[in-house]
Amino acid sequence: MILQRVEQAEWLSNAYLLVDEIGGTGVLVDSNGVTDPLSERAEREGTRITHLLLTHHHWDHVFEMRKLADRFGVPIHAHEKTAELLDEPVDETFGDGDVIETGGLRIEVVHTPGHCADHCALTVNDSDVLTADVIFKGTVGGTRAPAATGFEDLKSSIMDRLMKLPHETRIHPGHREPSTIGDEWEHNPFVRIWRGLDEEGSDPVSIGPADADDREQATLVLWAPDYDGGNKAWVRFADGSDAIVGGSQVKREG
Repeated sequence: MILQRVEQAEWLSNAYLLVDEIGGTGVLVDSNGVTDPLSERAEREGTRITHLLLTHHHWDHVFEMRKLADRFGVPIHAHEKTAELLDEPVDETFGDGDVIETGGLRIEVVHTPGHCADHCALTVNDSDVLTADVIFKGTVGGTRAPAATGFEDLKSSIMDRLMKLPHETRIHPGHREPSTIGDEWEHNPFVRIWRGLDEEGSDPVSIGPADADDREQATLVLWAPDYDGGNKAWVRFADGSDAIVGGSQVKREG
């Protein structure tokens, strides 16, 4: 299998080309507005593109999706909830456990809510998984994005579903560079706390825009690097609920 990604320079979002073999059959995954290198490779090598698959509805992963699909005359496939959340229509829908077989590719849908209700990962040929925005190299997705379903869903999607894959499985996230299940199992700071290997923090913080007067009081459970060079924070509010937020939302108190 051949897998190539392109990364949008401002949003750092990835789009992918998956091909069973040179000159064979392939699919595109997500659209970020800079997919010409993927399209040109497919055209140059004579690849038969059969689908454009979407991982979730957030704009940095669907930008110019219809333009990309129309370039190859293929249908756009997405989760049922993605179809409900997008302004543009999709052509066909899938659900958890559905399998898309095309050429030598076997792609299974893994519904992974938390970051958003429609979020899906895609396993490919039992060797690779496109994780979109649920987990990245060294960090995880936020739980306060539009249509987010929350911390517990994100944790379950990662620990109960993705971390059950073989450790040699390669991870291809929705932003930045790849990893493996084994590397994230051992080194991802969120996963390490969920495994009970590292302790939770307890520093007092407030959450909200920098200029907000009504910031929420919380405890900082974890302060970790994010894929964009900033930070991601796991915080716990007074009512016991948890969230994962961007580091720019966090102000240390005291």
